[in-house]
Order: sequence, then C-alpha cells, then structure tokens
Amino acid sequence: MTRDEYLSCDAVGLAGLIAARKVSAAEVLEAAIARLAEVNPKLNAVTLDLSERARRQVAGGAPSGPLGGVPFLLKDLGPQLAGTPTTASCRLYEGDVAAADTPLTAAYQKAGLVIFGKTNTPEIGLEPITEPAMFGPTRNPWDLTRTSGGSSGGAAAATAAGVVPAAHASDGGGSIRIPASACGLFGLKPSRGRISSAPRDEGWGGFSCHHAVSRSVRDSAVLLDIACAPEPGDPYWLDPPARPFAEEVGRAPGALRIAFSTAAMASDRLDPECAEAVLSAARLCESLGHTVEEGAIPDSVRGAIAAAGVVVSSSVAADFDAIAARRGRPIGEDEVEPLTWSTYQRGRAIDASTYLKALRITHAFGRDMAAFHQRYDVLITSTLGKPAIPIGALHGEPLDQQGYAGRLFAFMPNTQAFNLTGQPAASIPLSMSAGGLPIGVQFAARQADEAVLFRLAAQLEQAQPWAGRRPAL
Repeated sequence: MTRDEYLSCDAVGLAGLIAARKVSAAEVLEAAIARLAEVNPKLNAVTLDLSERARRQVAGGAPSGPLGGVPFLLKDLGPQLAGTPTTASCRLYEGDVAAADTPLTAAYQKAGLVIFGKTNTPEIGLEPITEPAMFGPTRNPWDLTRTSGGSSGGAAAATAAGVVPAAHASDGGGSIRIPASACGLFGLKPSRGRISSAPRDEGWGGFSCHHAVSRSVRDSAVLLDIACAPEPGDPYWLDPPARPFAEEVGRAPGALRIAFSTAAMASDRLDPECAEAVLSAARLCESLGHTVEEGAIPDSVRGAIAAAGVVVSSSVAADFDAIAARRGRPIGEDEVEPLTWSTYQRGRAIDASTYLKALRITHAFGRDMAAFHQRYDVLITSTLGKPAIPIGALHGEPLDQQGYAGRLFAFMPNTQAFNLTGQPAASIPLSMSAGGLPIGVQFAARQADEAVLFRLAAQLEQAQPWAGRRPAL
C-alpha cells in the first residue's frame, strides 16, 4: 500500500480493502507506522510506540470485526490496554501498568482495530491545549507554531496528519471538539451515558465521556456503534439507538428546526472569523431546506460554567487524595504542574455543600437547555472563540496564572456547556481562517439524539466536503 493510497482512505474504507483482500492488514499497519515515523518528530502526537505489539497482532492475518485490521491510537488517558502504562502525562501515574483491558479497549479490539500507540494529552487532561511538562507540546499539522488543541491534542494531530484515519479521544469540557476544530476534523462528543467509562466512575461529575476524532462522519458513527454498550453498574446509561448510527449516515435528516448563535457563552465575544463561520454554516443549512433562525442561549449558562470549576477541582482533589492514601504519603507541589497543583488545592478547600450546590446549578442549566430543544432540533455555535492559538500562549511566559482564566475561556467559550447538560455536540470542519487554520462549527442536539447529528453532519459533508483539505506538513 502506497503512502498516498493510505492517506486517501478513512477507517471504513481501509477495512473494506482488507476484507476484500486487496491489501493485507500487515501492509496497512506498515503504512501507518511509516507515516508515524515521517510526521511524529514534527508533531509529538504519539508518546508511546506500540508498533511491535501491533505487528504481532496482525502477523497471522487481519483480526475479525467491522474494522478488522485498521490501525488505531488510544489517548494516554482513560481506557487501559493490558501490559501498557496509562500516564495521563502525569508522573503520579507513570508506573501504572494495566493488568487487563478496560471494556472500551476490549470493544475496540473486538471490532478488529489494531492499537499501535498512545497519544499525547495535557497533564490529567485538564487543559484545552496539549503541552504537558512530561512529554512536551503536540503541534498542529496546519501550523507547527500553533496548538493542536486539547485535551485530545495528540489524537487530533495524528489523525489530521494521516497517521490514522480516526483515533480514540475523550471530552470533559470540549476535549474532543476543541482539537477537532483546531486540526480540521469531525469530532462528536456523545451523550452522557452513551459510552461506559467502566471500571472507573462517572468522571468529573458525569461531565466527561469517551469517543473519537475522525476525518469522516461515517468513521465516527461506526466507532460509536462499536463502543456504545453499557456495563453493569454504570451510573448513567442510555437505551440502544433505534438503529445503528452507521445507518444514520446518508439518511435524509428531514427539515430540521435549527437555531444559531454567535454568542461566546463564557467570554465577551468571538473572533470575527469564528462568528462568520457560524453565519456561513447557518446559511448552508438554510440552503439545504432547514428552518434556521437566531436563538438565545439560556442565561443560566454563565453560572453553570462557573459551577463546573467547583466540580472539576473537587474531582481532581479526590483522585489525588486517593493516590496519596494508596502510597502512604502526601502529594508534593513539585510532583505536578503549577496549574494542576492550583486546581488540586482549590478542590481540597471545597466542602460537600458547595459541591452539591454546584452540581444543582449545572443540572438546572441542563433543564433550561432541554426546554430550548423543545423548540429546536439543533443549535449551531462556534466551537472555539478563535482559531488555534500559538504554543505557549495560554500559559504565558513566564507562567501567568492570574490571567489564565480569561485566556482560557476566550479560546474555549462554547464547548463546556454541553458537558454540563450531557447532550451530544459535534465540531464540524466547515471553515478556514484567512491564515489557513481550520475553524470548526459546533452543532448540539437534544440528549440522546446523536442520530440527528450524524444525519445532518453527513449532509453537510456531502454539500461542503472537507476530506480533500489536508495540511501540507
């Protein structure tokens, strides 16, 4: 398989070629490994190379399953792969080697995916950039001076650069959609309870979930079908979809009621190019026969986003306190990054009553958004407040913690809201900046209605294709 042949295929396409015996799983894997060797020195997207493990897996032929033989990457945060460490780019987890696969990893492997590496993430997945002290920054394939986003920045950079057609990602405040926007990919955050986090608990009060970034809509749909079985004891779970998500791709969405907003939910305003991307997407949807009008996002969003900081900080504190108890000594300030330490200390100072009040505020916003979606099927916003920012810009030089929150929400004003409500939301790569950077547009639907997002996204993908738009590297 040539380099260009490999780069032209999505995961479903590769699986079809392998199943038809037009190419072997071993040949496809070697193409992926060669592409990784070509671009990873520039990007720093993959931090753990599992190529030899993968070669052993395909030595006897393609694994069975709907994506049999397709190369795949796991984010170094969350699901575990037996015999390998999951560090979350944090030295506190450096020696944690998994004794067994977690259910999500097992589902990927049962589907025939060939895992040959793990991707970079900010320390404990806490930031919308990928610049951990442990592994160094991941760079954007469209401009190596820019961030790839986060926390699934390694996954997005590798996918955009053609190392894989799709990669595992996770999202607690935008961590699928942010890097998808920054790197020009399709990135869907599924509904709360759609994919199990077993054997772990709900993750950041139920805000966090797993799925993928991909170059095509159909790859995302197939990967969600593979992963969306609940596990016994899950605190949240959803009924199976009415039909496989893969069957929604290409299915007519009908005439949808769509609202759009150029508001920045957690900051003062959007960059003009991001605002124009929303308006352009709204016009495109209207041209496709949908009813489109400007809509007002509930005012309760600001209070909910502020409350989310209480939940996230408390969750970090609980995790770190558990590590300290397990090892028999407290965690020192020099063991984690300064921003992680500040979050930990904030979380330790939050009492139970404050935590519960914060959860109630986020749940109240969820009810407000549910009422909003009684009128509208879909809401369109900008994914990000601005195109991908320069490496180091969020932290400042030297580190400027006082101004951090303002810079943070200027970059990611609109993604966290949908983690709080639990509803599905997708970043779709519909625009480019004048400087040649991708701009994603976010589409959110009512809880458990990923189907409408797949139908609409596939319609947009056909109307305004993005597959041929690739970074030059």
